[in-house]
Amino acid sequence: PPEQAARVKKLQEQEKRQKVEFRKRMEQEVSQFIQASGEPRRRFQPMNKIERSILHDVAEVAGLTSFSFGDDEDSRYVMVFKKEPPPSDEELDAYRRGEEWDPAPPEERRRLRELAAQQEEVELERGPAPPGPPNDYKDKYRHLIGSDAAKAAARTMEANKAYGCVPVANKRDTRSIPPPMNEIRAKKRLRQVEDE
Repeated sequence: PPEQAARVKKLQEQEKRQKVEFRKRMEQEVSQFIQASGEPRRRFQPMNKIERSILHDVAEVAGLTSFSFGDDEDSRYVMVFKKEPPPSDEELDAYRRGEEWDPAPPEERRRLRELAAQQEEVELERGPAPPGPPNDYKDKYRHLIGSDAAKAAARTMEANKAYGCVPVANKRDTRSIPPPMNEIRAKKRLRQVEDE
């Protein structure tokens, strides 16, 4: 029908207009962001897939880096970064986890890395750890169960006869599958003979 085709065309034109308007709005926001000197990154409101792709394109044209964060489609948002300095991997990982990134001074991060390297060296000098768990699992949960609770629980624990393994004496039929199946077949044959 021609009226349906006209309606579809009108909707497509309207959608195209909305995309163009959205792109213009994003271009304005990105240019404001570029001019804002004290702002290394900007987080945009959650938006749908098409709007995010438009924003990524605008950011790329402007010479910026952009990433999408958020798990589900409704809460996914775009963050735009100025390329100097680029966002570190730690920063991007924090956003992926949905955390705010705390830019600890680089000296602090460097100091922490050095400390970790020193600990590794100490462990290497000690040699390989003996096989088996490094500590008793009860030590890990001592704050929850206390020191003697586990021993008391171990002493009182007995197999519950009503649960789990059923003793052979309690089973009704101790035969394997073929004998009962043969019985069933024999009964069927008998029934068929009687019916005839």
